Amino acid sequence: MKKSVNIIITILALFTLAGCSNSSSKPTQETKVVKDYSYQKKASKLNKQNKALKSDIKDLQDKITKNEDFLTENDQGKFSNNSSDTSKDNLANLDYTGTQEIVVNNNQPEFSDDDKSTANGAWQTYGDLDNLNRATSANALLNVSLMPTAKREGLTWNPTGWHNKKISSGWLYNRSHLIGYQLTGQNNNPKNLMTGTRSLNSPEMQAHEMDIAYYLKQSSNHFVRYRVTPIFRGDELLARGVQMEAQSIGDNEVQFNVYIFNVQSGVTLNYNDGTSQVG
Repeated sequence: MKKSVNIIITILALFTLAGCSNSSSKPTQETKVVKDYSYQKKASKLNKQNKALKSDIKDLQDKITKNEDFLTENDQGKFSNNSSDTSKDNLANLDYTGTQEIVVNNNQPEFSDDDKSTANGAWQTYGDLDNLNRATSANALLNVSLMPTAKREGLTWNPTGWHNKKISSGWLYNRSHLIGYQLTGQNNNPKNLMTGTRSLNSPEMQAHEMDIAYYLKQSSNHFVRYRVTPIFRGDELLARGVQMEAQSIGDNEVQFNVYIFNVQSGVTLNYNDGTSQVG
């Protein structure tokens, strides 16, 4: 009897263990199903997000295309005039709209083959002051031989429109050289000076002058044809801007044709006489 009871207990124990084993395996399978379903949901969600992003990208591309078409159709004349018509009258009539330097004639300087001749070596010339005493132009075939070795002295000539004053960033105006002193050594030459804002003089004009100076110093055989023209509107005494053209001879290491507006952030300039108002 006792032996039978032990057998029964043993059998019951085995059933119990089997049951426990089965019950423990079921949650594992169910958990796997749940995890698989969770991954599927995440994948579906990401797929929807991906489709939405593709749709947004397509919309943006369509808008960009439409805007380019709009600019081409409606502003072609405006941008074409700003970048290709190099006549003094056209540049003088341009108004500053937030970009201080703009490209002229696709950045191609307008020099003839004769202009770029090096037959006579380096040279520099300065146009006469006009009937209003304004600087007119400066031309040169630059070479390291023209570059000064002496330190620049202080300037005393007051160009037209010279009504200087201090603003928060320093002096409003500089006596701006048409051709920078470091390139030719010309200093207190009235024909080479104009009233320019600090930002016109530096960094805008100076950045181009530094590029030229670096190129010239690389070899005594390097030449750069250079022209700088202050641009006035009518009889105004303060230039609206300055056009700078440069072409290295025999290569295109230095090549630009730009117009820089004579403006200063936070200051309203009266171009008739050079007076100004902050704010």
